[in-house]
Amino acid sequence: MSLMTETPPRKRPFWTMARRDAAAGYLFIAPQLIGIIAFVLIPLCLVFYYSLHEWNVLANTFNFVGAANYQMLLADRALPQVLLSSAIFSVGLVVLNMSLALLLAVLLDQKLKGITVFRTLFFSPVVVSLVAWTIVWSFLLQNNGGINGMLAMIGVEGPNWLRNPTTAMISVIVVQVFKNVGLNMILFLAALQGVPKELYEAARVDGAGHFKQFRRITLPMISPTILLTSIITIVGSLQVFAQIAVLTQGGPGMTTTVLVYYLYQQAFQFHFFGYGSTLSILLFVIVAVLTFVQWQMRKRIVFYEN
Repeated sequence: MSLMTETPPRKRPFWTMARRDAAAGYLFIAPQLIGIIAFVLIPLCLVFYYSLHEWNVLANTFNFVGAANYQMLLADRALPQVLLSSAIFSVGLVVLNMSLALLLAVLLDQKLKGITVFRTLFFSPVVVSLVAWTIVWSFLLQNNGGINGMLAMIGVEGPNWLRNPTTAMISVIVVQVFKNVGLNMILFLAALQGVPKELYEAARVDGAGHFKQFRRITLPMISPTILLTSIITIVGSLQVFAQIAVLTQGGPGMTTTVLVYYLYQQAFQFHFFGYGSTLSILLFVIVAVLTFVQWQMRKRIVFYEN
């Protein structure tokens, strides 16, 4: 009687379909991951490291000072005014930008002849160079600039917009609103065009007017876009620099000295790189907290969230 030998089990190949799919996925995300590590995580760690030191480039010294820069932050008498100016700028920019963007999107959503030209016109400032845009507005807002010239034609004497404590911040906000309102307008317009028309037809059958349709249908349906644009606009408002540097240089006084410009002054004008790094950490914390709060509020403002 012969014994039959059993065939050894077939060895499973290493490169299975699941592993090939996983490797392909990692390869696709590798450039983004490397970019985040190289340009976000490593610089953030270096900024925190520098905030624990006092780095004087002129004297070529780099000394560990521990929490001294953070103690200086708490004792800085100019910081409350800087934070107040940053808050005023952010609130003014967010309210005006989003309100005007939503209004323009509603108007441009109408099916009228030549509406594409107006969409292009309102979006064109977004692609214009920021510095060039700001320089043009700096000439228009001068005491003898174009805006005061037009006001003089109707018998109105305009102020020196950029040197008046009352109008300087308003001028900077308006310039920034006109620069970026087109981006939010396009986002709102895309959201409006995605709202099912059947909902409006049903609302009209039930006797709902235009305002009630907008409040009960349009706003809930575009609430995800409202959340997105609010986060983008708030984060962008806290990072404004070029407009302040070109238009007002933080003046008059410190009425337009926002946190990023104050950081620039401390680090690159006064050469306090350690304290400038500490201000960067403060800015990062503020942006992170505001973004986290907005994200947690999505359950209340986004209609499909529970």
